[in-house]
Amino acid sequence: MLYTFIERSDNVQHLYIWIILISVIAVLLTVKDKYAARRKMRRVPERILLTVAALGGSVAMFLTMQIVRHKTKKAKFMLGIPLIFVLQVAALCLV
Repeated sequence: MLYTFIERSDNVQHLYIWIILISVIAVLLTVKDKYAARRKMRRVPERILLTVAALGGSVAMFLTMQIVRHKTKKAKFMLGIPLIFVLQVAALCLV
């Protein structure tokens, strides 16, 4: 019983580390895409942004989008990112 608790605790720590790392990546990619858009440079593909959101960066990406006002007129992002977040929370509740 104690071993199971310790094992789960390690898994939770790994989850926290993953969420932090993927959130930092989500922020950096969103800011990079905004920078590239303003300077007419090569952009970050939308599928990459959505994949990073699906891998756990949805909250960080959504907040960054609001702060830097990037992709806020695209329904794919304004509806898709919150939907991804809801699905992630639902998946965590099932575990």
